[in-house]
Amino acid sequence: MADALPDRLSLDPRSPYFDEEVLGKGVGIRFNGAEKTNVEEYCVSEGWIRVAAGRSRDRYGNPMTIKLSGQVEPYIQIPGEPGAPGEAGEPGGNGAPGGGGGAASAG
Repeated sequence: MADALPDRLSLDPRSPYFDEEVLGKGVGIRFNGAEKTNVEEYCVSEGWIRVAAGRSRDRYGNPMTIKLSGQVEPYIQIPGEPGAPGEAGEPGGNGAPGGGGGAASAG
């Protein structure tokens, strides 16, 4: 399958699981059947996502995250669908995990 998504993907450019090419396509996340818009990282095989814990930051300025366990379903967003990356009014709009839920920007 040409549009197969990786088992694990991260927004953090320092992570070994960061893949700019895949993120540029626009990745959405369904977690336990609900769209998630604040996903920082996910792993399908282990069944977890990391989401930002409010506006809290660690001592290096990175968002504090919480690991949630459940069913993870990543998908490529189709332009024109509600929540697609780059859509007007979309926070982030960068096609990150959680993408269409667009996650917070990776920078």
